[in-house]
Amino acid sequence: MHELSLCRSLIKQLEMQAQQQGFSRVHEIWLEVGPMSAVMPKSLEFAFSACSRGTLADGATLHIVEQPARARCGVCGEICTVSSRFDPCPNCAAEGLALLSGDGVAIKELEVE
Repeated sequence: MHELSLCRSLIKQLEMQAQQQGFSRVHEIWLEVGPMSAVMPKSLEFAFSACSRGTLADGATLHIVEQPARARCGVCGEICTVSSRFDPCPNCAAEGLALLSGDGVAIKELEVE
């Protein structure tokens, strides 16, 4: 379950940001999660609950904002939303679209004190 390691990294990132920006508590976190990131939202929520205990994010609400995956066709240049890395271009049916977004996890917003 890589969600556990993601949450450990998230807590470390929050601790670094707290030192740099001078906050002591995190109340809410909005994470952008792409469908191609292989992150399961329910597993991420469970892992966050476990990893945040006793940290500056203990009791914080985790909001998962699912981002669409977007890709560009190398043949016709069409930019489209995809549900799989193997989707063909909806415009010309070419295969091998280049993924532009939707394969990552990023902090979008924090509510801190």
